Amino acid sequence: MAEAVRHDKTARQLRLLSDALDSGRLGPVKRLVNTLSPAEIGNLLESLPPAKRTVVWGLVDPEDDGEVLVHVGDEVRESLLAEMDPDEIVAAVEDLDIDDLADLAEDLPDTVIDEVLKSMDRENRERLEQVLSYPEDTAGRLMNPDVVTVRADTTVDVVLRYLRLRGELPEHTDHLYVVSRRHQYLGRIALASLLTCEPTDPINRLIDDEQPAIDVDESDDEVARQFSDHDWLSAPVVDDGNVLLGRITIDDVVDIIRDRAEHQALGAAGLDEDEDLFSPIRRAMRRRLIWLTINLGTAFVAASVVGQFEATIEKIVALAVLMPIVAGMGGNAGTQVLALMIRGIALGQVGSSNAGVLLWKEVRLALLNGLSLGLLLGGIVWFWFGDPKLSAVIATALTLNLLFAATAGVLVPLTLKRLGFDPALASSIFLTTVTDVLGFFTFLGLATLILVR
Repeated sequence: MAEAVRHDKTARQLRLLSDALDSGRLGPVKRLVNTLSPAEIGNLLESLPPAKRTVVWGLVDPEDDGEVLVHVGDEVRESLLAEMDPDEIVAAVEDLDIDDLADLAEDLPDTVIDEVLKSMDRENRERLEQVLSYPEDTAGRLMNPDVVTVRADTTVDVVLRYLRLRGELPEHTDHLYVVSRRHQYLGRIALASLLTCEPTDPINRLIDDEQPAIDVDESDDEVARQFSDHDWLSAPVVDDGNVLLGRITIDDVVDIIRDRAEHQALGAAGLDEDEDLFSPIRRAMRRRLIWLTINLGTAFVAASVVGQFEATIEKIVALAVLMPIVAGMGGNAGTQVLALMIRGIALGQVGSSNAGVLLWKEVRLALLNGLSLGLLLGGIVWFWFGDPKLSAVIATALTLNLLFAATAGVLVPLTLKRLGFDPALASSIFLTTVTDVLGFFTFLGLATLILVR
Protein backbone atom coordinates (compact mmCIF):
# COMPACT_ATOMS: atom_id res chain seq x y z
CA MET A 1 0.00 0.00 0.00
CA ALA A 2 2.78 2.44 0.97
CA GLU A 3 4.66 1.58 -2.24
CA ALA A 4 1.57 2.29 -4.33
CA VAL A 5 1.12 5.66 -2.60
CA ARG A 6 4.77 6.52 -3.29
CA HIS A 7 4.40 5.61 -6.97
CA ASP A 8 1.22 7.71 -7.27
CA LYS A 9 3.03 10.66 -5.65
CA THR A 10 5.95 10.33 -8.05
CA ALA A 11 3.60 10.14 -11.04
CA ARG A 12 1.77 13.26 -9.84
CA GLN A 13 5.03 15.17 -9.31
CA LEU A 14 6.28 14.08 -12.73
CA ARG A 15 3.06 15.25 -14.39
CA LEU A 16 3.20 18.67 -12.69
CA LEU A 17 6.87 19.05 -13.52
CA SER A 18 6.39 18.09 -17.17
CA ASP A 19 3.47 20.51 -17.53
CA ALA A 20 5.56 23.34 -16.07
CA LEU A 21 8.51 22.51 -18.33
CA ASP A 22 6.28 22.36 -21.41
CA SER A 23 4.92 25.80 -20.58
CA GLY A 24 8.44 27.24 -20.56
CA ARG A 25 8.00 28.78 -17.10
CA LEU A 26 11.06 27.77 -15.06
CA GLY A 27 10.02 29.63 -11.90
CA PRO A 28 7.31 27.12 -10.95
CA VAL A 29 9.66 24.26 -11.89
CA LYS A 30 12.35 25.54 -9.54
CA ARG A 31 9.88 26.06 -6.69
CA LEU A 32 8.47 22.55 -7.16
CA VAL A 33 11.88 20.89 -7.34
CA ASN A 34 13.21 22.59 -4.25
CA THR A 35 10.25 21.53 -2.12
CA LEU A 36 11.30 17.91 -2.63
CA SER A 37 13.82 15.81 -0.73
CA PRO A 38 17.05 14.81 -2.52
CA ALA A 39 15.73 11.26 -2.91
CA GLU A 40 12.52 12.52 -4.52
CA ILE A 41 14.49 14.81 -6.83
CA GLY A 42 16.67 11.87 -7.84
CA ASN A 43 13.62 9.76 -8.60
CA LEU A 44 12.14 12.52 -10.75
CA LEU A 45 15.40 13.04 -12.65
CA GLU A 46 15.48 9.34 -13.50
CA SER A 47 11.92 9.70 -14.84
CA LEU A 48 12.76 12.55 -17.24
CA PRO A 49 14.18 12.33 -20.78
CA PRO A 50 17.69 13.81 -21.16
CA ALA A 51 16.66 17.28 -22.41
CA LYS A 52 14.22 17.93 -19.55
CA ARG A 53 16.58 16.26 -17.06
CA THR A 54 19.31 18.76 -17.93
CA VAL A 55 16.97 21.71 -17.36
CA VAL A 56 15.73 20.42 -14.00
CA TRP A 57 19.23 19.49 -12.83
CA GLY A 58 20.30 23.08 -13.43
CA LEU A 59 17.49 24.31 -11.16
CA VAL A 60 18.31 22.08 -8.17
CA ASP A 61 19.65 23.94 -5.14
CA PRO A 62 23.47 23.48 -5.21
CA GLU A 63 23.34 22.48 -1.53
CA ASP A 64 21.31 19.40 -2.53
CA ASP A 65 23.44 18.39 -5.52
CA GLY A 66 25.60 15.91 -3.61
CA GLU A 67 22.67 14.16 -1.93
CA VAL A 68 20.81 13.93 -5.24
CA LEU A 69 23.82 12.29 -6.88
CA VAL A 70 23.78 9.66 -4.14
CA HIS A 71 20.15 8.79 -4.87
CA VAL A 72 20.33 8.16 -8.63
CA GLY A 73 21.53 5.13 -10.60
CA ASP A 74 25.02 4.91 -12.03
CA GLU A 75 24.08 5.82 -15.61
CA VAL A 76 21.97 8.82 -14.62
CA ARG A 77 24.70 9.95 -12.21
CA GLU A 78 27.21 9.76 -15.05
CA SER A 79 25.02 11.99 -17.22
CA LEU A 80 24.50 14.52 -14.40
CA LEU A 81 28.20 14.70 -13.60
CA ALA A 82 28.89 15.37 -17.28
CA GLU A 83 26.83 18.57 -16.95
CA MET A 84 28.98 19.89 -14.07
CA ASP A 85 32.32 21.65 -13.91
CA PRO A 86 34.99 20.11 -11.64
CA ASP A 87 34.60 22.98 -9.15
CA GLU A 88 30.85 22.37 -8.98
CA ILE A 89 31.38 18.67 -8.34
CA VAL A 90 33.87 19.37 -5.55
CA ALA A 91 31.45 21.82 -3.91
CA ALA A 92 28.59 19.30 -4.23
CA VAL A 93 30.32 16.30 -2.66
CA GLU A 94 32.80 17.70 -0.14
CA ASP A 95 30.20 17.93 2.65
CA LEU A 96 28.73 14.46 2.15
CA ASP A 97 29.01 11.80 4.83
CA ILE A 98 32.04 9.56 4.40
CA ASP A 99 29.97 6.51 3.42
CA ASP A 100 28.05 8.47 0.77
CA LEU A 101 31.24 10.01 -0.58
CA ALA A 102 32.82 6.55 -0.80
CA ASP A 103 29.78 5.38 -2.79
CA LEU A 104 30.31 8.19 -5.31
CA ALA A 105 34.12 8.06 -5.45
CA GLU A 106 34.43 5.61 -8.35
CA ASP A 107 32.18 7.77 -10.55
CA LEU A 108 34.11 10.98 -9.92
CA PRO A 109 37.01 12.19 -12.09
CA ASP A 110 40.44 11.68 -10.52
CA THR A 111 41.05 15.43 -10.47
CA VAL A 112 37.85 15.91 -8.47
CA ILE A 113 38.80 13.20 -5.98
CA ASP A 114 42.18 14.86 -5.49
CA GLU A 115 40.53 18.23 -4.85
CA VAL A 116 38.04 16.69 -2.42
CA LEU A 117 40.83 14.98 -0.49
CA LYS A 118 42.76 18.25 -0.32
CA SER A 119 39.71 20.05 1.04
CA MET A 120 39.32 17.54 3.90
CA ASP A 121 41.05 17.66 7.23
CA ARG A 122 43.47 14.86 7.97
CA GLU A 123 41.02 12.82 10.08
CA ASN A 124 38.26 12.74 7.44
CA ARG A 125 40.77 12.08 4.66
CA GLU A 126 42.06 9.02 6.53
CA ARG A 127 38.49 7.89 7.17
CA LEU A 128 37.61 8.08 3.48
CA GLU A 129 40.76 6.22 2.47
CA GLN A 130 39.96 3.57 5.06
CA VAL A 131 36.43 3.02 3.72
CA LEU A 132 37.66 2.90 0.12
CA SER A 133 40.19 0.22 1.08
CA TYR A 134 37.39 -2.33 1.61
CA PRO A 135 35.76 -4.27 -1.24
CA GLU A 136 32.43 -3.16 -2.64
CA ASP A 137 29.31 -4.85 -1.26
CA THR A 138 30.87 -5.30 2.19
CA ALA A 139 30.11 -3.75 5.56
CA GLY A 140 33.42 -1.89 5.43
CA ARG A 141 32.40 -0.04 2.27
CA LEU A 142 28.94 0.61 3.68
CA MET A 143 29.94 1.94 7.10
CA ASN A 144 30.37 5.53 8.23
CA PRO A 145 33.52 5.91 10.39
CA ASP A 146 32.02 8.98 12.10
CA VAL A 147 30.89 7.49 15.41
CA VAL A 148 30.57 8.85 18.93
CA THR A 149 32.42 6.71 21.45
CA VAL A 150 32.63 6.86 25.24
CA ARG A 151 34.63 5.01 27.86
CA ALA A 152 33.13 2.62 30.39
CA ASP A 153 34.93 4.21 33.36
CA THR A 154 33.12 7.56 33.09
CA THR A 155 29.76 8.80 34.36
CA VAL A 156 26.60 10.05 32.67
CA ASP A 157 27.42 13.63 33.63
CA VAL A 158 30.84 13.45 31.97
CA VAL A 159 29.33 12.03 28.77
CA LEU A 160 26.62 14.70 28.61
CA ARG A 161 29.22 17.46 29.05
CA TYR A 162 31.27 15.89 26.26
CA LEU A 163 28.24 15.85 23.95
CA ARG A 164 27.50 19.51 24.70
CA LEU A 165 31.10 20.42 23.88
CA ARG A 166 30.93 18.39 20.68
CA GLY A 167 27.87 20.39 19.69
CA GLU A 168 26.66 18.12 16.85
CA LEU A 169 25.96 14.42 16.45
CA PRO A 170 26.19 12.37 13.24
CA GLU A 171 22.86 11.80 11.51
CA HIS A 172 20.74 8.86 12.71
CA THR A 173 22.60 8.63 16.01
CA ASP A 174 20.44 6.61 18.37
CA HIS A 175 23.23 5.03 20.46
CA LEU A 176 26.69 5.88 21.66
CA TYR A 177 29.28 3.11 21.53
CA VAL A 178 31.32 2.12 24.55
CA VAL A 179 34.94 1.18 23.85
CA SER A 180 37.98 0.07 25.84
CA ARG A 181 41.32 1.87 26.00
CA ARG A 182 42.30 -0.06 22.87
CA HIS A 183 39.12 1.12 21.13
CA GLN A 184 37.58 -2.36 21.28
CA TYR A 185 33.80 -2.51 21.16
CA LEU A 186 32.18 -3.27 24.54
CA GLY A 187 28.54 -2.35 23.96
CA ARG A 188 26.24 0.58 23.41
CA ILE A 189 24.18 3.11 25.33
CA ALA A 190 20.89 4.55 24.08
CA LEU A 191 20.64 8.33 24.07
CA ALA A 192 17.32 7.96 25.86
CA SER A 193 19.10 6.22 28.76
CA LEU A 194 21.58 9.06 29.12
CA LEU A 195 18.77 11.60 29.38
CA THR A 196 16.78 9.66 31.97
CA CYS A 197 19.56 8.40 34.27
CA GLU A 198 21.15 10.16 37.21
CA PRO A 199 24.22 12.26 36.34
CA THR A 200 26.36 10.26 38.75
CA ASP A 201 25.43 6.85 37.29
CA PRO A 202 28.54 5.07 35.93
CA ILE A 203 28.51 4.18 32.25
CA ASN A 204 29.60 0.60 32.88
CA ARG A 205 26.26 -0.09 34.58
CA LEU A 206 24.25 1.19 31.62
CA ILE A 207 25.97 -0.72 28.83
CA ASP A 208 23.78 -2.79 26.54
CA ASP A 209 26.06 -5.59 25.35
CA GLU A 210 23.38 -7.70 23.65
CA GLN A 211 23.77 -6.27 20.16
CA PRO A 212 26.54 -8.08 18.29
CA ALA A 213 28.88 -6.05 16.13
CA ILE A 214 29.05 -6.60 12.37
CA ASP A 215 32.33 -7.83 10.93
CA VAL A 216 33.89 -5.37 8.50
CA ASP A 217 34.16 -8.06 5.80
CA GLU A 218 30.50 -9.13 6.07
CA SER A 219 28.53 -8.95 2.82
CA ASP A 220 25.97 -6.19 2.49
CA ASP A 221 23.26 -8.82 1.90
CA GLU A 222 24.04 -10.31 5.31
CA VAL A 223 24.05 -6.84 6.85
CA ALA A 224 20.57 -6.19 5.44
CA ARG A 225 19.36 -9.55 6.75
CA GLN A 226 20.59 -8.82 10.27
CA PHE A 227 18.99 -5.38 10.30
CA SER A 228 15.73 -6.92 9.11
CA ASP A 229 15.84 -9.76 11.64
CA HIS A 230 16.64 -7.54 14.63
CA ASP A 231 14.91 -4.26 13.69
CA TRP A 232 18.12 -2.28 14.18
CA LEU A 233 18.37 1.42 13.43
CA SER A 234 22.16 1.30 13.54
CA ALA A 235 24.89 -1.24 14.21
CA PRO A 236 28.63 -1.07 15.01
CA VAL A 237 31.26 -2.41 12.62
CA VAL A 238 34.44 -4.03 13.95
CA ASP A 239 37.57 -5.71 12.59
CA ASP A 240 38.96 -9.13 13.49
CA GLY A 241 40.37 -7.72 16.74
CA ASN A 242 36.95 -6.32 17.77
CA VAL A 243 38.23 -2.77 17.24
CA LEU A 244 35.35 -0.38 16.47
CA LEU A 245 35.72 1.00 12.94
CA GLY A 246 32.38 2.67 12.27
CA ARG A 247 28.64 2.13 12.12
CA ILE A 248 25.96 1.30 9.59
CA THR A 249 22.59 3.04 9.72
CA ILE A 250 19.16 2.03 8.55
CA ASP A 251 19.06 4.51 5.65
CA ASP A 252 21.96 2.67 3.99
CA VAL A 253 20.29 -0.69 4.57
CA VAL A 254 17.04 0.50 2.98
CA ASP A 255 19.07 1.40 -0.11
CA ILE A 256 20.54 -2.13 -0.19
CA ILE A 257 17.12 -3.75 0.08
CA ARG A 258 15.68 -1.53 -2.68
CA ASP A 259 18.67 -2.20 -4.94
CA ARG A 260 18.35 -5.96 -4.44
CA ALA A 261 14.63 -5.84 -5.22
CA GLU A 262 15.33 -3.92 -8.43
CA HIS A 263 18.11 -6.34 -9.31
CA GLN A 264 15.81 -9.34 -8.94
CA ALA A 265 13.03 -7.72 -10.94
CA LEU A 266 15.21 -6.50 -13.81
CA GLY A 267 17.84 -9.23 -13.67
CA ALA A 268 15.24 -11.85 -14.57
CA ALA A 269 14.89 -10.05 -17.90
CA GLY A 270 18.65 -9.67 -18.37
CA LEU A 271 18.59 -5.95 -17.56
CA ASP A 272 20.82 -3.85 -15.32
CA GLU A 273 19.10 -2.13 -12.39
CA ASP A 274 21.39 0.89 -12.87
CA GLU A 275 20.41 1.32 -16.52
CA ASP A 276 19.05 4.74 -17.37
CA LEU A 277 15.40 4.59 -18.42
CA PHE A 278 16.30 7.00 -21.24
CA SER A 279 19.77 5.66 -22.05
CA PRO A 280 20.98 6.06 -25.66
CA ILE A 281 19.52 3.52 -28.05
CA ARG A 282 22.93 2.17 -29.06
CA ARG A 283 23.94 1.45 -25.45
CA ALA A 284 20.58 -0.11 -24.56
CA MET A 285 20.65 -2.19 -27.73
CA ARG A 286 24.12 -3.53 -27.00
CA ARG A 287 23.12 -4.67 -23.52
CA ARG A 288 19.83 -6.24 -24.46
CA LEU A 289 21.06 -7.80 -27.67
CA ILE A 290 23.34 -10.16 -25.75
CA TRP A 291 20.49 -11.74 -23.83
CA LEU A 292 18.13 -11.69 -26.79
CA THR A 293 20.76 -13.54 -28.81
CA ILE A 294 21.05 -16.18 -26.10
CA ASN A 295 17.26 -16.48 -26.09
CA LEU A 296 17.31 -16.86 -29.87
CA GLY A 297 19.76 -19.73 -29.53
CA THR A 298 17.55 -21.51 -26.99
CA ALA A 299 14.52 -20.90 -29.23
CA PHE A 300 16.32 -22.75 -32.01
CA VAL A 301 16.85 -25.67 -29.65
CA ALA A 302 13.10 -25.80 -29.02
CA ALA A 303 12.38 -25.39 -32.73
CA SER A 304 14.69 -28.28 -33.57
CA VAL A 305 12.70 -30.51 -31.22
CA VAL A 306 9.49 -29.54 -32.97
CA GLY A 307 11.17 -30.19 -36.31
CA GLN A 308 11.79 -33.81 -35.34
CA PHE A 309 8.02 -34.33 -35.27
CA GLU A 310 7.19 -32.54 -38.51
CA ALA A 311 5.54 -35.62 -39.98
CA THR A 312 3.34 -36.05 -36.94
CA ILE A 313 2.20 -32.42 -37.05
CA GLU A 314 1.37 -32.71 -40.77
CA LYS A 315 -0.93 -35.64 -40.03
CA ILE A 316 -2.59 -34.08 -36.98
CA VAL A 317 -2.91 -30.31 -37.45
CA ALA A 318 -4.53 -29.93 -34.03
CA LEU A 319 -1.10 -30.54 -32.45
CA ALA A 320 0.17 -27.22 -33.85
CA VAL A 321 -2.79 -25.45 -32.26
CA LEU A 322 -2.31 -27.06 -28.84
CA MET A 323 1.51 -27.09 -28.62
CA PRO A 324 1.88 -23.57 -27.22
CA ILE A 325 -0.50 -24.38 -24.35
CA VAL A 326 1.77 -27.08 -22.93
CA ALA A 327 4.94 -25.02 -23.24
CA GLY A 328 3.32 -21.80 -22.02
CA MET A 329 1.73 -23.40 -18.94
CA GLY A 330 5.05 -25.01 -18.07
CA GLY A 331 6.86 -21.70 -18.40
CA ASN A 332 4.38 -19.89 -16.19
CA ALA A 333 4.45 -22.59 -13.51
CA GLY A 334 8.25 -22.62 -13.55
CA THR A 335 8.40 -18.83 -13.25
CA GLN A 336 6.31 -18.99 -10.07
CA VAL A 337 8.75 -21.45 -8.50
CA LEU A 338 11.72 -19.49 -9.79
CA ALA A 339 10.50 -16.25 -8.20
CA LEU A 340 10.20 -17.95 -4.81
CA MET A 341 13.63 -19.54 -5.15
CA ILE A 342 15.44 -16.34 -6.12
CA ARG A 343 13.83 -14.50 -3.24
CA GLY A 344 14.73 -17.33 -0.85
CA ILE A 345 18.33 -17.40 -2.05
CA ALA A 346 18.62 -13.61 -1.71
CA LEU A 347 17.28 -13.74 1.85
CA GLY A 348 19.48 -16.68 2.79
CA GLN A 349 16.45 -18.92 3.33
CA VAL A 350 17.34 -21.52 0.69
CA GLY A 351 20.49 -23.61 0.53
CA SER A 352 21.80 -27.14 0.24
CA SER A 353 20.43 -28.05 3.68
CA ASN A 354 16.77 -27.58 2.73
CA ALA A 355 16.85 -27.83 -1.09
CA GLY A 356 15.74 -31.47 -1.09
CA VAL A 357 12.70 -30.80 1.09
CA LEU A 358 11.77 -27.79 -1.03
CA LEU A 359 12.14 -29.77 -4.27
CA TRP A 360 9.91 -32.55 -2.95
CA LYS A 361 7.27 -30.02 -1.90
CA GLU A 362 7.30 -28.28 -5.30
CA VAL A 363 7.15 -31.58 -7.21
CA ARG A 364 4.09 -32.71 -5.23
CA LEU A 365 2.46 -29.32 -5.73
CA ALA A 366 3.19 -29.48 -9.46
CA LEU A 367 1.72 -32.97 -9.66
CA LEU A 368 -1.52 -31.85 -8.02
CA ASN A 369 -1.77 -28.75 -10.20
CA GLY A 370 -0.86 -30.78 -13.27
CA LEU A 371 -3.57 -33.37 -12.64
CA SER A 372 -6.19 -30.68 -11.97
CA LEU A 373 -5.32 -28.55 -14.98
CA GLY A 374 -4.70 -31.65 -17.13
CA LEU A 375 -8.21 -32.91 -16.49
CA LEU A 376 -9.64 -29.46 -17.24
CA LEU A 377 -7.60 -29.06 -20.42
CA GLY A 378 -8.30 -32.63 -21.49
CA GLY A 379 -12.02 -32.03 -21.16
CA ILE A 380 -11.83 -28.85 -23.23
CA VAL A 381 -9.78 -30.58 -25.97
CA TRP A 382 -12.16 -33.54 -26.05
CA PHE A 383 -15.13 -31.17 -26.46
CA TRP A 384 -13.23 -29.07 -29.06
CA PHE A 385 -11.78 -31.82 -31.27
CA GLY A 386 -13.92 -34.82 -30.25
CA ASP A 387 -10.82 -37.02 -29.82
CA PRO A 388 -10.42 -38.76 -26.41
CA LYS A 389 -6.90 -39.95 -27.25
CA LEU A 390 -5.73 -36.42 -28.07
CA SER A 391 -7.36 -35.28 -24.84
CA ALA A 392 -5.40 -37.89 -22.86
CA VAL A 393 -2.13 -36.97 -24.61
CA ILE A 394 -2.33 -33.26 -23.82
CA ALA A 395 -3.48 -33.89 -20.23
CA THR A 396 -0.50 -36.18 -19.64
CA ALA A 397 1.95 -33.83 -21.37
CA LEU A 398 0.76 -30.86 -19.35
CA THR A 399 1.13 -32.75 -16.07
CA LEU A 400 4.64 -33.91 -16.96
CA ASN A 401 5.71 -30.45 -18.09
CA LEU A 402 4.55 -28.89 -14.83
CA LEU A 403 6.73 -31.48 -13.05
CA PHE A 404 9.68 -30.55 -15.28
CA ALA A 405 9.02 -26.85 -14.59
CA ALA A 406 8.95 -27.33 -10.82
CA THR A 407 12.17 -29.33 -10.87
CA ALA A 408 13.94 -26.77 -13.06
CA GLY A 409 12.57 -23.89 -11.01
CA VAL A 410 14.27 -25.29 -7.91
CA LEU A 411 17.47 -26.74 -9.36
CA VAL A 412 18.44 -24.12 -11.97
CA PRO A 413 18.94 -21.16 -9.57
CA LEU A 414 20.66 -23.38 -6.98
CA THR A 415 23.03 -24.73 -9.63
CA LEU A 416 23.83 -21.26 -10.97
CA LYS A 417 24.45 -20.03 -7.42
CA ARG A 418 26.85 -22.90 -6.74
CA LEU A 419 28.71 -22.21 -9.99
CA GLY A 420 29.15 -18.56 -9.02
CA PHE A 421 26.61 -17.04 -11.39
CA ASP A 422 23.80 -14.67 -10.46
CA PRO A 423 20.55 -16.69 -10.34
CA ALA A 424 18.42 -13.58 -10.88
CA LEU A 425 20.20 -12.78 -14.12
CA ALA A 426 20.31 -16.12 -15.92
CA SER A 427 17.76 -18.53 -14.43
CA SER A 428 14.79 -17.55 -16.60
CA ILE A 429 16.64 -18.37 -19.84
CA PHE A 430 17.45 -21.91 -18.73
CA LEU A 431 14.00 -22.41 -17.24
CA THR A 432 12.27 -21.39 -20.47
CA THR A 433 14.53 -23.71 -22.44
CA VAL A 434 13.66 -26.66 -20.20
CA THR A 435 9.90 -26.08 -20.30
CA ASP A 436 9.82 -25.44 -24.05
CA VAL A 437 12.07 -28.31 -25.08
CA LEU A 438 10.65 -30.92 -22.71
CA GLY A 439 7.10 -29.65 -23.18
CA PHE A 440 7.25 -29.96 -26.96
CA PHE A 441 9.11 -33.27 -26.81
CA THR A 442 6.65 -34.80 -24.34
CA PHE A 443 3.53 -33.64 -26.13
CA LEU A 444 4.66 -34.46 -29.65
CA GLY A 445 6.38 -37.67 -28.57
CA LEU A 446 3.25 -38.98 -26.87
CA ALA A 447 1.16 -37.91 -29.86
CA THR A 448 3.47 -39.85 -32.19
CA LEU A 449 3.27 -42.99 -30.05
CA ILE A 450 -0.48 -42.91 -29.38
CA LEU A 451 -2.15 -41.04 -32.25
CA VAL A 452 -0.07 -41.82 -35.33
CA ARG A 453 -0.63 -45.22 -36.86
